[in-house]
Amino acid sequence: MNSSLTKTEIVKKSFIYLFLGIWALFVLFPFYWMLLTSVKSYGAWTGEFIPKFYTLHPTFENYAEAFTSVNLGRYLLNTLLFTVITTAVMILVIVLAAFAFSRLEFRGKNAIFALFISLMMIPNELVIITNYVTITSLNLRNTFTGLILPSITSVFYIYLLKENFEQVPKELYLASKVDGSSDLKFLFKIMLPICKPTIITVSILKVIECWNSFIWPRLVTDDENYFLVSNGIQAIRENGFGRENVPAMMAAVVVISVPLIVLFLLFRDKIMEGVSRGGTKN
Repeated sequence: MNSSLTKTEIVKKSFIYLFLGIWALFVLFPFYWMLLTSVKSYGAWTGEFIPKFYTLHPTFENYAEAFTSVNLGRYLLNTLLFTVITTAVMILVIVLAAFAFSRLEFRGKNAIFALFISLMMIPNELVIITNYVTITSLNLRNTFTGLILPSITSVFYIYLLKENFEQVPKELYLASKVDGSSDLKFLFKIMLPICKPTIITVSILKVIECWNSFIWPRLVTDDENYFLVSNGIQAIRENGFGRENVPAMMAAVVVISVPLIVLFLLFRDKIMEGVSRGGTKN
């Protein structure tokens, strides 16, 4: 009986691993194809009547062309500045907001938080239109300020962090008040170290969001000096090495994608830990 059950479990797990392996191939194949195409010469790529899943003569000339034919380096620098500044300011804003909603007592707190949550029901398209009108009226188009301002807060991240802060025993906060500690000191000395996994998770998710931002930068910037990598790709297709040079295009996409892939691989455990902690109550 036990032997039969063991064999059944082995067969079951074998099917599960087989399914997961096949699914992983489907998921990873686009990345493999992107990388493979980026190391094929333009002549080799156009000469393939039937696409080949390998190349015997890889070349890095496409990567050189990606940096010399267009301002890919500028796009990367702009995106790095946009991502770092936006993420840093947003973390400060949401930490203070989450702390206020989770620990401070003030009139109308629950009503204000309910209003905040209700904002998540508004379609992003309506928010983009409102932000565009506001930024345009302030003459902030084609500026880093105009790019950054609409992204320095997030209702969802405030909610996630508030739920995480509420897991910290309230007795610690009351004890700190008895000792004469200020709210900010309690926040930075006690709560943030305890909730560090969630802070890291939110930071990484915001970095990914900023790096992949497309619609908003496309609306408020038409000056190439302020292009991010997302809309820089469109400029590459239109004004760079052309739509037909797919290998060079893939090389540019690889350069843009590698930082996020490396970031996720380095912090994937922190992301999962932070998300699970943010949604769990003691």
